[in-house]
Amino acid sequence: MQNIAEHMEVIGADGVHVGTVDKVEGNRIKLTKKDSGEGSHKGHHHFIDKGLVAEVEGNKVRLSAKADVAVTMEEEK
Repeated sequence: MQNIAEHMEVIGADGVHVGTVDKVEGNRIKLTKKDSGEGSHKGHHHFIDKGLVAEVEGNKVRLSAKADVAVTMEEEK
């Protein structure tokens, strides 16, 4: 997973945009705040566990879970 870099697009197994990589912190991918959604989530970073990464292909990080499932597994900080 060392191939994951800043500004890569993160997509679910269904091809739906989940977010954009801000950076990798330990075993988690930190997404940019611009992908944080609305309401109480707006302006917060979200994280995706690297265990959900199925593959890194070009400038995209593809997850093993669908986008809607991956989003529910995100963790706010």
